[in-house]
Amino acid sequence: MPEVLEGPGLAGIIRQPASALVGRFGQPRLDTPEGDMRKLQFRSEACVLDVYLYPLAPGGEPVATWLEARRASDGAAVDRLACIQALSRPR
Repeated sequence: MPEVLEGPGLAGIIRQPASALVGRFGQPRLDTPEGDMRKLQFRSEACVLDVYLYPLAPGGEPVATWLEARRASDGAAVDRLACIQALSRPR
C-alpha cells in the first residue's frame, strides 16, 4: 500500500482522482504512467507541483497519494500549500 501524505490544506487533493486534479489545476504539463502509478505535473511561473497517484485497492482507480512542490526557476523546495494556491484555478 502506498504511503498517503496527510496534512492541513491537502483535503481537496489527496485521495482525489486525476479528473479532479485537472479540474482544479488545468491540464498537466506532464502525465507520466509507470506501471500502476501515474505522475501528473502542474507548472506555473512560480512553482512546479508533482502529484503521484496510486490505486489504494487492487484494481482501483489511481488517486493522489503524495505531492512535491518546488520553484520553477531552480528546483528548490517550496511550501506545498503556497504552490497549490498559486496553481489553483478560480472556482
